[in-house]
Amino acid sequence: MPTTVIDGIVTRYEVVGSGPPLLMFSPGGFGAELANWTSFGLYRRIKLLEHLPARYTCVMFDRRESGESGGRVERIGWDDYAEQGRGLLDHLGIGSAHLIGGCVGCSAVAAFAVRYQDRALSLSLLSPAGGPRYRMRQQARFAQHLSFVAGNGPAGVVALAMESTGGFSQDPRLGPWASVIRTDQDFARGYALLEQDRYQVTVGGMARTLFDRDTVPGPEPEDLMALDLPALIIPGQDESHATSAARYLQECLPISRYLDVPVSEQSEQTVPPALLEFLLSAG
Repeated sequence: MPTTVIDGIVTRYEVVGSGPPLLMFSPGGFGAELANWTSFGLYRRIKLLEHLPARYTCVMFDRRESGESGGRVERIGWDDYAEQGRGLLDHLGIGSAHLIGGCVGCSAVAAFAVRYQDRALSLSLLSPAGGPRYRMRQQARFAQHLSFVAGNGPAGVVALAMESTGGFSQDPRLGPWASVIRTDQDFARGYALLEQDRYQVTVGGMARTLFDRDTVPGPEPEDLMALDLPALIIPGQDESHATSAARYLQECLPISRYLDVPVSEQSEQTVPPALLEFLLSAG
């Protein structure tokens, strides 16, 4: 698959289909790679990529620090994920696009829409990640990683990553940069030499600012309320994708539709037709 460099970070991407552009922010938490649109949980069942490319140019990518994209040790925020999407549009010569996010990708979509409203045509938000248990789980994951670093140092993280295949979501000890450690030898060497106290501050701040609320993380509600963009919200219903998170977005986004279909009934027969109808109405 092709790659490009955005803000100094390699991004792996794929473009399929034809028609108006649709920028797709992948589901999968800290393993948000483009393959998840066809292989990950709900998305395997609803088969979006068997329907969308016939009418839209689908732009998919591995989020930074995921899959085969690169990364950089810094206090990452939602705007950084939005910036990666904006940079990919620039690379492809696309002025504006419809946006779709799955799971934690919904927070990146919201951040993109707030920061680059003139480049967004609509927002489709599937199973938004959020809720009190989600926040607690994410913060606990970072705490477990920092505890491991305190006892083993960054070099211990590198050693653990090299002898395993999981990611931050499967093994919190690995931290957010495990995939980059495995795919970039220069990055791994530099990571092993990081000053431990500075690293603890960087990662602790990242956990605090990424997951700072008991609903959908990302832009402030007042910023969402100012968006003049049509939105479709399709709810989740578990501890990481609380239905309350989807309802929060419905309340904050002034031009929104809510697909009131429980997850158990979300299928290839219910979700793609609703999504295509919404995209067509959004222009």
